[in-house]
Amino acid sequence: MRIRIVGAGAMGRGIAQWAASAGHTVELGDVRADAVKDAVEFVASMLERAVVKGRMSADERDAAVARLVPLAEPWAAGPDVELVIEAVREDLETKAEVFGRLEEALPGSAVFATNTSSLSVTRIAATLQDPSRLAGLHFFNPVPLMRIVEVVPGAATRPEIPALLTELVEGCGHRAVIVADTPGFLVNHAGRGLVTEALALLEESVAEPAEIDRIARDVLGLRMGPFELMDLTGLDVTAAVIDSIWAGFRYEDRLRPSFLTPNRVVAGLHGRKTGRGWYAYGDGSSGPAPESPVGGDGERPVFLASAGRAEVAAYEEALTGALEAAGVRVERGDGPSDGAVVLVPVWGTSVAGAIAEDGLPRERTFGVEVLPPAGRQRVLAVTAASDPAAARDARAVLARGGEGGEPYAVSVVRDTAGSVAQRLLSSVVAVGCSIAERSLAAPADIDLAVTTGLGYPAGPLAWGERIGAVRMLALQRALHASTGDPRHRPTRWVTERAALGLALTDPGTSPADCLG
Repeated sequence: MRIRIVGAGAMGRGIAQWAASAGHTVELGDVRADAVKDAVEFVASMLERAVVKGRMSADERDAAVARLVPLAEPWAAGPDVELVIEAVREDLETKAEVFGRLEEALPGSAVFATNTSSLSVTRIAATLQDPSRLAGLHFFNPVPLMRIVEVVPGAATRPEIPALLTELVEGCGHRAVIVADTPGFLVNHAGRGLVTEALALLEESVAEPAEIDRIARDVLGLRMGPFELMDLTGLDVTAAVIDSIWAGFRYEDRLRPSFLTPNRVVAGLHGRKTGRGWYAYGDGSSGPAPESPVGGDGERPVFLASAGRAEVAAYEEALTGALEAAGVRVERGDGPSDGAVVLVPVWGTSVAGAIAEDGLPRERTFGVEVLPPAGRQRVLAVTAASDPAAARDARAVLARGGEGGEPYAVSVVRDTAGSVAQRLLSSVVAVGCSIAERSLAAPADIDLAVTTGLGYPAGPLAWGERIGAVRMLALQRALHASTGDPRHRPTRWVTERAALGLALTDPGTSPADCLG
């Protein structure tokens, strides 16, 4: 295929490298001639690096470089061009001007694709004489390494174009997902579940950014915590995406922004690129500070108080076994002794509620995370009535490893409905399920896009399925009842599948399946 790429910046040159390496002839154009020259040299250098690393041969490199065709101007005549991929700046007027000039220069058979990440594909297409020829083709940076591409048909896009673009993407070694033309498309929309809930936890003073990040990494298994991620992406960019998706979905509570971000953006606390964000960078500082050392009396006895709650029974048994293997004296019976610290495994509810309901000693009763950690991390939740000395002892007890085992790191957070990890996970799953129930993308594509584009250990629907629809519904109902916040209301997707015994990953039967 002969592909013209308009825009020779970071995205344009990445797409050029990807397409030329896969055997396509790539015309590269930009309004700045020096940008085209720099892009060709950059692609050649990246292909040379691939040769050095043994990923391609010298002959393959030479052939790929030969397939790069620099253009004197991006809208030169091109009777053989089959596809145009636009990668200019995120501005509707600029994109409309580019496509308008290309429409005059290229044959009507050429398909147009925009790499927009935030603008409506339908609105861009509407500026053309023939809006049916344009679709979105959203790549992620760096293009050669981020092996996921969103194919986004606009309202008027010809039905054969998404299939053509999907075939191109997958023929070049990437994965394609077809996504509805909605704010944030799929990956950016799904990513709001993590960061908006992390900001809500910070708003409520449940934990500091470093603790939330540690829990996200070492309990949930994310590669990077939400605040580390915002510092990497840039809070100015993240806040703009959050606001645009929230507004685009008509102020959906589940996507609600935080009051914390506007002042930080104005103050220039954008993250790594400004030297300071949620963390400081440079001058010997880089990212979150290490966790505080564990003190307290690790020999203190422990009483686990779940009151027979089914949601936490398996965890209570596992934690009891782990603590006993570490030499901790775990009390059994109807209540704790006067010297024991009390640990309450919670699932969507608060420690304070358990203290009031079960008559537990408020000074020495603490919450403990139910979700099994991805690493050696446990979480202790303290209430407003907690005795600090007892909390230090409880932390020391939880830090104990088994025979010869490494000690656990123990985060200390404020009591909240559920826990930090449960709230983050519930939000990730809920946003993914809301995408599925609106039919914005197929369940398998949602999970594929999130694991590939965001690097999560599982897609939101598959992750929720690990918990189980019934248990996930119990968590969401408890969070909603405990807080009264509509951001936590259960999704129809989870509610229906829990009732029917279907997996969260199951697309289910649609009305269209029952016709004909």
